[in-house]
Amino acid sequence: MINKYNIACLGEILWDILPDRELPGGAPMNVAYHLQKLSQQVAMVSATGTDDHGRRLLQLMHNMQLSNAYVQTNTTYATGKVNAWMDTHNDMQYDILYPVAWDHIAWNDSLENLLSGDDLQYIVFGSLMARHEVSRNTLRKALQSPAIKVLDINLRAPWYSQETLEWLMSSCQLLKLNIAELELISAWYGSWSTHEEQIQALSSRFNIPTIVVTLGSKGCMGYIDGAFYYQEGQPVKVADTIGSGDAFLAGFLVSRLQQRSPAWSLAYANALGALVASRHGGCPAYDPADIYSMMKVPQHT
Repeated sequence: MINKYNIACLGEILWDILPDRELPGGAPMNVAYHLQKLSQQVAMVSATGTDDHGRRLLQLMHNMQLSNAYVQTNTTYATGKVNAWMDTHNDMQYDILYPVAWDHIAWNDSLENLLSGDDLQYIVFGSLMARHEVSRNTLRKALQSPAIKVLDINLRAPWYSQETLEWLMSSCQLLKLNIAELELISAWYGSWSTHEEQIQALSSRFNIPTIVVTLGSKGCMGYIDGAFYYQEGQPVKVADTIGSGDAFLAGFLVSRLQQRSPAWSLAYANALGALVASRHGGCPAYDPADIYSMMKVPQHT
């Protein structure tokens, strides 16, 4: 039986090396994990090395019931690692090793068949996939897919440039960023007095119909088909913020696939992001039913 995937997540899978533990991660894999938990058929497109870290990642994906059919094995480069720590503001800081296996995701017939399929509804990718020419060329071909392109911009210095980000933003129909990323990128194109103006500037310049912005403890906001929506934050005891934005994106995509309203979608996404922030790592265990108990809008709206 051929698997019918409705979402493909492209990019880095790796280990977050924290001071006291190692956790599986990479923004695309975090998104894929939550999508899978929320009953989507997800293809994770990436690469690992032949080392123990790579074998452990593949085993974890198997345990998560997340397909590794499109995870390539690279015999030259090691599995990705990130040295990560939390600063005094509860924000994660990262040192992303380079080059590694996921910088060398090769284009092949299998990928072409996946990304051109009628069943595929979303392609999720980030700016890190463009940092090396091999994966960047694969991403360039992937973006020709008829599926909706979702850019989780995920800026990590020094691995981005204005030129690359402009290419990626002009290729997407849904853009997700945090407030710091919004302020940084919008400043390239002018001086704006409000976040709403910053968002509208990007939407207009790059023809992006949906932009969602996470605001940390203050919640989130969305610009969807010409209208603004807001969702207040919810207090949680933060374990770490690894992957909370990725969980937010997964919750938003699933809600939109279910044809929920923009307000409901943002509330659900915000609740899932808060739930993940209250636990360690980007792929913690949880019951999807717990998301509803954290939502700040009636479940039936």
